[in-house]
Amino acid sequence: MQTRPFSPDIIFTSIPALLPYLAVTLVVGVTSILTGSIMGMLLAWAKLSGHKAIRALADGYTYIIRCTPSIVLLFIVFYGLPKFMEAEFGIDMDNLSRAIFVIITFTLLFGAYVSEVFRSAYETVDRGQYEAAVTIGLSPEQAFFRVMLPQAAVIALPNFGNSVINLMKESALAYTIGLIDLLGRTNLIISKNYGAYGVELYVACLLIYWALSFLIEQAFLRMESYLGRGRLKA
Repeated sequence: MQTRPFSPDIIFTSIPALLPYLAVTLVVGVTSILTGSIMGMLLAWAKLSGHKAIRALADGYTYIIRCTPSIVLLFIVFYGLPKFMEAEFGIDMDNLSRAIFVIITFTLLFGAYVSEVFRSAYETVDRGQYEAAVTIGLSPEQAFFRVMLPQAAVIALPNFGNSVINLMKESALAYTIGLIDLLGRTNLIISKNYGAYGVELYVACLLIYWALSFLIEQAFLRMESYLGRGRLKA
């Protein structure tokens, strides 16, 4: 059986055709990161709460989500949420963009993962600093935002950055429900070419993801360095 030789030039000629769809990946990813971060902070607060029931609910949610494969959760949200909302509240979600379901899914995932990042970072900061700040006259809110939060942010940043990179990679699953993002466009081009140059196109897609991950990593390293210098000056 004769096989077609690998064509490296196809990789670089394919990248311009794929790049416009990186915008879809970025919109879905950034939105999920923003909403997931808010959810993660709320979950972290619940885990640090003195109320046992609230803490148990937050821990239970995190455990369940972390044990659920991303693609399974995506299918449950995409296929199950519209049926549930229509049956219970009479809300029709069938005409919503598929991107909405992807964002909901990755908000749930990202929130669970970063809640542990936020919680562990906060617990690493010496609690005595908070108590000392309150003792010298700062309000509890001022002590939190001026003393505890800046230190916790520096500690959390590396793991938060890793979570962001992981989410951007996980967002490639969006094509499984028909969202035409970077990977979705790659598959469409391969199908249009009847499978020809599939390896080259996937390599082109891979290079774009590599570049994106590298840029995110460098951005977080710079932020970590900047915040670290500010912490030393303080």
